[in-house]
Amino acid sequence: MCGNSMSAPLPAIVPAARKATAAVIFLHGLGDTGHGWAEGFAGIRIPHVKYICPHAPTMPVSLNMRMSMPSWFDIYGLNPDANEDEAGIKRASENIKALIDQEVKNGIPSHRILLGGFSQGGALSLYTALTTQQKLAGVVALSCWLPLRKSFPQASASCPNKDMHVLQCHGDADPVVPFMFGSQTAEKMKSLVNPANITFKSYRGLAHSACPEEMVDVKRFIEKQLPAIGDE
Repeated sequence: MCGNSMSAPLPAIVPAARKATAAVIFLHGLGDTGHGWAEGFAGIRIPHVKYICPHAPTMPVSLNMRMSMPSWFDIYGLNPDANEDEAGIKRASENIKALIDQEVKNGIPSHRILLGGFSQGGALSLYTALTTQQKLAGVVALSCWLPLRKSFPQASASCPNKDMHVLQCHGDADPVVPFMFGSQTAEKMKSLVNPANITFKSYRGLAHSACPEEMVDVKRFIEKQLPAIGDE
């Protein structure tokens, strides 16, 4: 990886139980690390899939009085009208594209790589999938939004992921990223990629976190988008 992510430690990885023929790259939320999500994926792992949970670099975050914490880019506010860190979002996205390229070099084609994330990480995964030239297996976007949404559809005009499958999940009691922001994001996504391939799931009473029911849905989505191949 390149750019400002050099300050971050190596990703937490859940290796495939046998030869890896597919990969999930999952990006954590603000102030977190990849370790907790790696543990979560270890609990729902699929034998031929490698799970990569990178750690964001540490930077001052405007939303939190410029305190330094792990963050993929700066955040000024968590509502549809907030200003956005365009340069930081684009830089972070390039770093994720470099991580995808690294897996391709390791022998996993990009169409067998699924991108995902929670909150800020989910936002970055949606933005990256819509702006990359790499054809991906799909996106799992949890409790999140689409950054720089006013730059679309122009930014995705030549996107090879127009038919990608997206699983978007959101708790209806989320006090951090409002549920309405998530549902508006799903509608926006339907205007950018094949709407038949967008699934938006809500979870009653769930705040800004994941739950076992959601993780089962995530596992089923990964199994469908990254099936075993050949004689596995």
